[in-house]
Amino acid sequence: MKQQVLKALANPAHIFYVPYNLAVLNFISLFIIFAIIFITAMVVTRGKMAINPLYFLVVVIITHSIIAIFSKRDPQLGQIVTAKIQLMKRKIPRKLAA
Repeated sequence: MKQQVLKALANPAHIFYVPYNLAVLNFISLFIIFAIIFITAMVVTRGKMAINPLYFLVVVIITHSIIAIFSKRDPQLGQIVTAKIQLMKRKIPRKLAA
């Protein structure tokens, strides 16, 4: 039983070579940014100019690849990011969160 727990901690879940937490966080943040840009362009140009969603797909692939490169160097990158986010939510002083 101990071996399974250690294996789960050493090998976090991945989506296309990126830790699950980072992949979901990346997609959600880029989707929100794209939605804001798309809605702003529609409102400003009164629907005459629409932004191509293909740009969104290209940016998602590029950022996902960059995150995959960084997570290859540090396999626990997703856990580090989620731990930092939890510390920021709890408003722990920076000296302790570093």
